[in-house]
Amino acid sequence: MTERLRLDIDGPIATITNDNPDKHNAFDDEMDLRLFDVLAELRGRPDVRVVIWRGEGKSFSSGRDVGSIGTQKTELSHHELMRRGHRGIQQLWEMDQPVLVACKGWVMGGSFQRALLCDVRVAAEGTRFRLPELTHGVIPDTGGMAVLQQMCGHGVVSDMVLTGRIMDAEEALHHGIVSRLVPAEELDDVVRAMAEQIASTPAVTVKLAREVLRHLSVPPIRASMADEMIYQTFLNRSDDFAEFRAARAEGREPRYTGS
Repeated sequence: MTERLRLDIDGPIATITNDNPDKHNAFDDEMDLRLFDVLAELRGRPDVRVVIWRGEGKSFSSGRDVGSIGTQKTELSHHELMRRGHRGIQQLWEMDQPVLVACKGWVMGGSFQRALLCDVRVAAEGTRFRLPELTHGVIPDTGGMAVLQQMCGHGVVSDMVLTGRIMDAEEALHHGIVSRLVPAEELDDVVRAMAEQIASTPAVTVKLAREVLRHLSVPPIRASMADEMIYQTFLNRSDDFAEFRAARAEGREPRYTGS
């Protein structure tokens, strides 16, 4: 089976590529586990100085494969799945290498949130960002709300979460969600040049600068993720989520009660 998340290492620069282009690089459990293994491998590679995270095809990632929400069969409880996901992605905070995300096409849901946990995001013109979780009966649960709160303020993050609206690349640049906006055909080259610049600087200076930045930003994100685990676990057992799954299976409009 073709690997749908690849790791390529070229000297001091590693590139993670989401490679499920037929689904706009939507993630499933297999891709999640591969990502977490890749991050663990990179933590043990001091020769790698910078990581680029990109997507094959038209999009970085459309988030979770929505067809699997509420229907996946697993021996793990929902709480255990969330703990695995949080521990896996929080490896980003334990890596010595900064991670640069090349955003294009759709950047949605959990994949948007994971990109927000990285160091730098660069967007191609036409990129669209969205948090559609509430329309699927759940809440964002990968720390993205806390990061957006830091960047954009309460009103903007509430709008994105509660309405699921799309944010375009220009607005994302305005709020500092991305640091650069470039023509689509230049995206990979720009991010590669940024990685080469970082790789040319002393490793200890990069490490310590990132430590300072992490001390400023990570504690409230970690606290938010702890809340998200509790609330998402409750939602998974709620009457409304059961109704969401039943309505999807029966092809009808759901009838929510707020419980």
